[in-house]
Amino acid sequence: MSNILIIYSSVHGQARKISAYLATKLEALDHQVTTVSIDDPIDLTPFDKVVIGASIRHGKHNPAIYHFIEANQAQLASMVSSFFSVNLVARKPLKNTPSTNPYMQAFIEKSAWKPTLLEVFAGNLNYASYGVIDRSIIRFIMWMTKGPTQADTNIEYTDWKKVDDYADSIDKL
Repeated sequence: MSNILIIYSSVHGQARKISAYLATKLEALDHQVTTVSIDDPIDLTPFDKVVIGASIRHGKHNPAIYHFIEANQAQLASMVSSFFSVNLVARKPLKNTPSTNPYMQAFIEKSAWKPTLLEVFAGNLNYASYGVIDRSIIRFIMWMTKGPTQADTNIEYTDWKKVDDYADSIDKL
């Protein structure tokens, strides 16, 4: 049994939802799990493993993720750790792995932290839940990438079996 910390950064809630689901799966595997937002005070000391998950907003992960990693670099380097990215690009079969997802590749390039395990999950597309500016930007991006643009679109692209497999991989670390 490990004491696992899951830290998430979520804009529209999908990274938080995946983190909560992951916590439930890991608890079922007999781990003690604490889930916190990147915006909460975080002490890594009591934990054996750390998982950080972040969604994409306007093409970038939350800068707070990078600040946290920089501030805790030594401790993160000494721990079993994992990072997952949640983004709509991962809905495409050729961009849904850590080695093929451009946002994960940008994260790897920008971050000094080298997690033990990496994963990518597709997010949720729900135009009705976005503000006017986000809705317009995301619809334009979807139009450019041949995705759905109808204003009533609400599609959860997250592959929950893939999240289950990720939980199993974390369990085995």
